[in-house]
Amino acid sequence: MFKAVFGITAITLAFAASSYAVETPKIDNREAKQEQRIDQGIRSGALTPKEEAKLDAGQAKVQRMEEKAKADGTVTPHERKRIRHEQNVQNKKIHDMKHNEAHSH
Repeated sequence: MFKAVFGITAITLAFAASSYAVETPKIDNREAKQEQRIDQGIRSGALTPKEEAKLDAGQAKVQRMEEKAKADGTVTPHERKRIRHEQNVQNKKIHDMKHNEAHSH
């Protein structure tokens, strides 16, 4: 009897937790594309390890912003706008660092 009640409770809690999961596919897709651009820059030698570390820190900042926005179960339009702005900032940093004079060759 205890196992059955415990099992039902666990399933109910898992379902409740999943119903609060907030999807942010546009943010996630852009994040993945920016990560790919950073990886490509490392492979091609356009980014130095120091530049990679700075860009990774910027990507982590975007990730923290997204997690904070999702914490209450809703990502508001204002939060999406702030995340999109930070992604724009990171996008420019990726471009600038890939096209500067520093190379890891």
